[in-house]
Amino acid sequence: MNGQPYQAEADIRTSLLDLLREHLSLTGSKKGCDHGQCGACTVLVNGRRINACLTLAVMHQDDDIVTIEGLGTPEDLHPLQAAFVKHDGFQCGYCTPGQICSAVGMLDEVKKGWPSHVSADLDDPDFTDDEIRERMSGNLCRCSAYPNIVDAIREVADAEVETAA
Repeated sequence: MNGQPYQAEADIRTSLLDLLREHLSLTGSKKGCDHGQCGACTVLVNGRRINACLTLAVMHQDDDIVTIEGLGTPEDLHPLQAAFVKHDGFQCGYCTPGQICSAVGMLDEVKKGWPSHVSADLDDPDFTDDEIRERMSGNLCRCSAYPNIVDAIREVADAEVETAA
């Protein structure tokens, strides 16, 4: 978990989200709907984004799990965290941890060339704002900061493209 080994005694029916919040005191991931519909609980498991409320903790005993707490520190923010602050993509902040974890996973999907439902070219998907919106559609923001969130993700994605070139 976030590069550190953790041990916890939990009922086998405990969701990954409840393990994080209630047993490990990692409260950055939020419990929004508890039905996998809002994305507030999104974490990265072995580099893939998942809704932590929909999976049992016992299923991930040997997995590499990264929560918002594992992405950056107040002194050294992850580029997406810094972009969310810069573009005011966090507003009330409740959805922000899930949005950022989802965006990290989404950018990795794009680097791997994985298309989405709106990709015009399945072999070489363009990273358009429509792609960002489609790939982030499982993360809801009740403050409607969507344009700011897209701007933040766009900034980081464009910076990564420049760095790679």
